[in-house]
Amino acid sequence: MELRLYDTLTRTKRTFLPLRQEDVRMYVCGPTVYDFAHIGNARPVIVFDMLFRLLRFFAKKGVWDDGKGQTRVTYVRNITDVDDKINNRAAKDYPGISLNEAIRRVTEKTAEQFHADVKALGCEPPTYEPRATDFVLPRSDGKADMVTLIKQLIERGHAYEAGGEVLFDVRSMPDYGALSGRNLDEMRPGARIAVDAHKKSPLDFVLWKQSSEDEPGWESPWGRGRPGWHIECSAMSAAYLGDVFDIHGGGLDLIFPHHENEIAQSRCAHGTGTMANFWMHNGFVEVEGRKMSKSDGNFVTIRDLLEKWPGDVLRLQMLMTHYRSPSDWTEARAFQANAELEDWAYLLQSRYTWSDAVFPEPTAIAEILADDLDTSNALTFLRELYGRAKRGTGDQILEFAASCRFMGFRNLAKPGYFSQINTGIGAGSGEAVSKNASRIQALRAAYANTAPPQVIKSIRSEIENSSVRVDVNDKGKIVLIFGNRQDIDTRVKELIELRNEARARKDFRESDRLRSELAGMGITLRDFKDPHTGEPKSEIV
Repeated sequence: MELRLYDTLTRTKRTFLPLRQEDVRMYVCGPTVYDFAHIGNARPVIVFDMLFRLLRFFAKKGVWDDGKGQTRVTYVRNITDVDDKINNRAAKDYPGISLNEAIRRVTEKTAEQFHADVKALGCEPPTYEPRATDFVLPRSDGKADMVTLIKQLIERGHAYEAGGEVLFDVRSMPDYGALSGRNLDEMRPGARIAVDAHKKSPLDFVLWKQSSEDEPGWESPWGRGRPGWHIECSAMSAAYLGDVFDIHGGGLDLIFPHHENEIAQSRCAHGTGTMANFWMHNGFVEVEGRKMSKSDGNFVTIRDLLEKWPGDVLRLQMLMTHYRSPSDWTEARAFQANAELEDWAYLLQSRYTWSDAVFPEPTAIAEILADDLDTSNALTFLRELYGRAKRGTGDQILEFAASCRFMGFRNLAKPGYFSQINTGIGAGSGEAVSKNASRIQALRAAYANTAPPQVIKSIRSEIENSSVRVDVNDKGKIVLIFGNRQDIDTRVKELIELRNEARARKDFRESDRLRSELAGMGITLRDFKDPHTGEPKSEIV
């Protein structure tokens, strides 16, 4: 059993082996806490939470330490709490108080919301979560800090003072641009690269800049000021993981200039040939097929989505797509994910007693994930486990439950998962909604104290008719799918045929998409091959 990961720097998928047998070390860029995290911020949090789980599984199995299982995994995700965007937000939101106090309020409020968001997404906390402001000046514990790193860069000839700033000299590093695949001579300053006359090269970037009296600042050899963004991560990663570590992660948007500049600073300050052994980057997130933008009105925060959907729905939709591919958040896929999770939760709650459950190792699903964190195929396998568990024994249900837990869906078996009945309308026409609204309100009161599985059965039996299909999400909200029953049945047959065609041509991404669409209609499939022709077939279970 081996773990293979794609490395952005070498553009290859390689076998992962930790640099130190006793400790796997991973650093992921965290939030800048000036505003609530948006749906795009959710993706790296979920992706690297899955990698954290997978690394710990390998460590526990003793893959890297001759079967002893003593390798630990150290996961560091920082919080950037010093940044001009924070200063601007603080001045705007709290104009009547000092800027430093306003900054404290903004960062505390935003960090608190971020922690609540990622917990709701099923993500486990990192081993360490350093704040940038704690690593500006030399520390009593000897951990790396920003001022010391900047001094080292100046001493080694990689940085210089000019115009009240300390700047990194990019031409002092011959292979600058290797991560992003850019040639230094071909690079030009633009929207993400500031142009100033005091720079030796327009591409030189700020390590330290002056602060005015009302701006946050620290006394340094270069006067009172504050650090540049890039030096923060170089200091915090070195503080906890050392000069060279195993994995550095983040979103594609961070490759240039942030990660490129991190590499330059860290390598030149420490005199090393690399900063991290693997560089991993997740793809972008669109909303309803379009780039997310406040001006386009499709900017969505995690907090906004959690008011409508349980965190498991966000997590499942993110994991449906391979982490390096672009992901599209849509309401339709959210309904599909929600319906699928409801089915899983119903099975787990109605078929087993969990108080004394002993879960097996999720080895089979971990082996799928071991191929560059292939969550898409892992979910396909999880759906197969679900089909077996529906027809099978307690052991098969336990295997399904263990795999759900490993993927981060830990709450499906908890009795409180279907908590209370609220009115919530899913896909459908306004006319059909209005006809059923009063009935839903009555059902909410009637079944408020009923055990979860009975709630679902009772509601479905009460309201199901020729024009409505009823489901209940994990917050107890009724989800209605409207349409003529005959039309729905015809559409189901069409989707199954399209999916079988996709499987025959080995278009597994389209196959998974169609399966998810069917799941959103409450349809679960069992796949098999025709015993006579060998063609892929499916049947409803």
